[in-house]
Amino acid sequence: MKTLVCRQYQSPKELSVIDTAEPVIADGQILVQVRAVGLNYVDGLLVQGRYQMKVPTPFTPGGEISGEVVSIGKGVTEFKIGDPVLANVGIGGLAEYVSVYAKQALIIPKGLNFPVAATLSQSYATALFSLRKRGRLTAGEKLLVLGAGGGVGLAACDVGHALGAEVIAAASSEAKLQAARLAGADMLVNYSDSDLKTSVRQLTAGGVDLVFDPVGGDYTEPALRTLKYNGRLLVIGFASGSIASIPVNQVLLRNRQVVGVDWGAWSMAHLDDNRLLMQEILNWIAEGKLHPPHPNQCTLADAGQNMQALLDRQVVGKTAVVF
Repeated sequence: MKTLVCRQYQSPKELSVIDTAEPVIADGQILVQVRAVGLNYVDGLLVQGRYQMKVPTPFTPGGEISGEVVSIGKGVTEFKIGDPVLANVGIGGLAEYVSVYAKQALIIPKGLNFPVAATLSQSYATALFSLRKRGRLTAGEKLLVLGAGGGVGLAACDVGHALGAEVIAAASSEAKLQAARLAGADMLVNYSDSDLKTSVRQLTAGGVDLVFDPVGGDYTEPALRTLKYNGRLLVIGFASGSIASIPVNQVLLRNRQVVGVDWGAWSMAHLDDNRLLMQEILNWIAEGKLHPPHPNQCTLADAGQNMQALLDRQVVGKTAVVF
């Protein structure tokens, strides 16, 4: 089978496609013929050895997949051959066949195609886990989403809107902001040509209740300063490439809070709870409460180049590798 491999920590553009043997499934697993794989910012960090946790080389990147069940291991009763499924696998997804533990997989509901299904789990699960569980967002609150044109940012706009928040989307280009508006944003801020703190305070007549920050760098401090009394800042990631240093007196003022979010670690430690979270997301999509956008698409041979584009923040929304 065709597999994308990272032989050593390297630029994503240097990844190579090789032939490898199909995986042999263990008890409790299913074998999935992969139809699509979601690319994520973290994939590019992993292949460069720049993520907080380093994966020993060689390895195959790709954390979220969709496809069809082609084989079933002993003890698996919830799936049958031919079922369309999605799964979050951490690594190993960028291959034609992937073995998956049944607890990691969910049936794709009717009406959801493979590319959209493959780009759901990391962005939408991160958004819902962050906003509801870590950020305690309630209906009527004001939510500021940084990096609102990226995959997780668009999901945060969509989920925030579904939870009843007033969503302020901040991004670096008009194309990204228009995508955020389609995802449910009520107000838009282009922080490449305006002051983030001033613009947000003017738009909201005083500030916001919750900040969703997957960007970091120079944007975290002005975002923190947009928070009202008892406001919360969610630290999601560092797509800017740098980790912010903030004046902690700004946390003390107005009883603000800075809250860390690591959905990935939580999901691996709480498989059953994460499965319920993902099923809720799929149910909301089926009910029309959430509207995941159609991703950009590429081939396996072009996956490395598209990973680099994510790192360079050139992509609006998500990208799926389609087989």
